[in-house]
Amino acid sequence: MTELVFNNDLIKKYDKSGPRYTSYPTAIQFTEEFGEEDYYKQVKLSNERNTPLSLYFHIPFCDTICYYCGCNKIVTKNRNHAQPYLEAVYKELAMQGELFKATRIVNQLHWGGGTPTFISHDQMTELMQQTRKHFTLLDDDSGEYSIELDPREVTTASVNLLRKLGFNRISLGVQDFNPKVQQAVNRIQSFKETRDVILAARKNEFHSISLDLIYGLPLQTVASFNETVDKVLELEPDRLSVFNYAHLPEMFKTQRQINSADLPSAEDKLTILQQVTNKLIDAGYEYIGMDHFAKPTDELAIAQKERKLYRNFQGYSTNSDCDLVALGITSIGKVADSYSQNIKTIKEYTEVINSGKLPIYRGVALTQDDVLRREVINQLICHFELNFKRIENEFDINFVEYFADELKQIKDMQADSLLELSSERILVLPEGKLLIRNICMVFDIYLKKNKEQRFSKTI
Repeated sequence: MTELVFNNDLIKKYDKSGPRYTSYPTAIQFTEEFGEEDYYKQVKLSNERNTPLSLYFHIPFCDTICYYCGCNKIVTKNRNHAQPYLEAVYKELAMQGELFKATRIVNQLHWGGGTPTFISHDQMTELMQQTRKHFTLLDDDSGEYSIELDPREVTTASVNLLRKLGFNRISLGVQDFNPKVQQAVNRIQSFKETRDVILAARKNEFHSISLDLIYGLPLQTVASFNETVDKVLELEPDRLSVFNYAHLPEMFKTQRQINSADLPSAEDKLTILQQVTNKLIDAGYEYIGMDHFAKPTDELAIAQKERKLYRNFQGYSTNSDCDLVALGITSIGKVADSYSQNIKTIKEYTEVINSGKLPIYRGVALTQDDVLRREVINQLICHFELNFKRIENEFDINFVEYFADELKQIKDMQADSLLELSSERILVLPEGKLLIRNICMVFDIYLKKNKEQRFSKTI
């Protein structure tokens, strides 16, 4: 049974903004000084290390707009817009494929968006064929090949095709089943639509089905969201993500369609989070961390028990040793000791691709200190524990000396019963698990240098 304690006084005390640590350093540290030549150097190092690969494809198109969304997307009813974009992606695939050894197996593959199923069945098939042409994919169904689905866009035939193409994991956006909430965020999606996709996925023996929920949306109440969770539990997903809605209309224009007066109070949001967390744990789900829950039999829960869990741009992952090759606009990759991000607009992306260059517009090469702190943060955020000796052996440091300032701050958190600090480890206690981002922030050197960075609230 997952141990998790809600302490409202502590949550209020540590109520601040902070990174979600899908990377360290975070994207705020990416600069345009990192370019194509820097990327080539990292690819060379990556090939020397010869680890497996992960591929991420960004399909930015959506048929309709969801007002809460902060993703990079293109809203259009015209399906013809997809083909020119895909042609550019195929060219990028070819360029990237030439850089990496053909012997390097793709253990992970993910289509995200936008709405990946915006493209036609023929285009889905062609994209996977092009991928197989330039990278070495697994054919034994052992890879982690996933796709984000919008149940409003998907038919049983679509699910059948995706399984045939090699996908074995799906993630479905639900957000909320309440009709009034759906109307307020412009995402009308019935329970039946969602259930039909899940039933089709189960019939096709997908390995994992994940659902996304959002709390803090307009017109949500504690009672209404409780009803949504009850309906979700009827569907028995393998994984659940329960995200906190961050209302930032000054950053995301679509959010200006939401009436801020309709948003639940901070107190109601916290009650909703506590209620859904308790309900999911009572239903047998494990709290993985950072909004994520999984059945004990799911790979995420198993990876956490075996200390093989990792965190990347798709959230928690079971493949910590993969280098991530990113394709399409705005996508972010991790190659060797670097992160890099592609150009954000289709027009510029296509122009750069057609000129024979990679569409990288910014990134960062990690220092040894970055790599060290990334591992410290990853151990805490994935396993709620940090063994000093393990870090010392891997990085040839004296942990207590290297992190003397950080350990002073940690002692304050120990006094608040967020964690247990000894000469050998940091162990996050049940009161501290919800505040794991705050604990990780202690080891973030960039937050100390610049405290004006904008992030979502940690709770």
